[in-house]
Amino acid sequence: MKIILIGYMGCGKTTIGKILSKKIKWNFYDLDEILVKNQKSSILDIFKKKGEKSFRKIEHFILKKILKKKKNIFYL
Repeated sequence: MKIILIGYMGCGKTTIGKILSKKIKWNFYDLDEILVKNQKSSILDIFKKKGEKSFRKIEHFILKKILKKKKNIFYL
C-alpha cells in the first residue's frame, strides 16, 4: 500500500505525513527532497533555470520511478 499526500505548497503535507508515518510505522519520503538530490539543484533554481513546466516533468518522472520500487510508504 502507498499513501501519497498532494496539495499546494505550504498546506502541511510534510507535517501531516511525518506524523502519520510515525503512527503507522512506515517510512516517510519527501518528493521535493528526493528531487533536489537527484537534480543537484534547489527547487527555486530549477524553477528559475528551467521553468515550472520542466520542474513538473522532472517531478512526475521521479514520482513514477519511486512508486514502482517502494512499498508501504508515505510520499508527498
